Amino acid sequence: MIKDSKNRALAETLGEEEDEDTLKGMFLTFPLGNEEYGVEIRHVTEIVGIQKITEVPNMPIFIKGVINLRGRVIPVMDVRLRFNLKERPYDDQTCIFVVNIEGETVGLVVDNVSEVINIPSENIDPPPKLRRDKSSMYILGLGKVGEKVNILLDVPKLLFEEEIEKIKEAVNAEDQAPEQLSKAV
Repeated sequence: MIKDSKNRALAETLGEEEDEDTLKGMFLTFPLGNEEYGVEIRHVTEIVGIQKITEVPNMPIFIKGVINLRGRVIPVMDVRLRFNLKERPYDDQTCIFVVNIEGETVGLVVDNVSEVINIPSENIDPPPKLRRDKSSMYILGLGKVGEKVNILLDVPKLLFEEEIEKIKEAVNAEDQAPEQLSKAV
């Protein structure tokens, strides 16, 4: 359950059925460190408060484990760790927003959510081409909102193909573990 009324209102907004055209240019924003980030709202299926995360061995450091969300096992990525930022203890403002990446449902842990904002395409600049490594691939662009700049993430590129495969294997193993345990008893 989301304890913060602002986060609850955002979650309710996400639950409204809208066609994709009305979602164009809409971004769910969240702070990490000193920066404000955003993801296209069309990738977000829901927002939930932080909950117990079950660790899964042999995952990248930024994959914290899996959660049981209404009977579905969902892998969870800590966005701070994905971006090599300093780890921060989870609190009652920490939340998970659930997204779809390459057909795989993934939870993204963030410090909190700010708001849903509209950033017209003419206010989005391409990311700087300073680095050409994998880590720069997941920046969609830089969204200008007044005097602020939001770093807009390309959700489908947050995980690389080999990471998606590793997560699928872990989730499948986690889904089968209770069944195997009941057979052993």
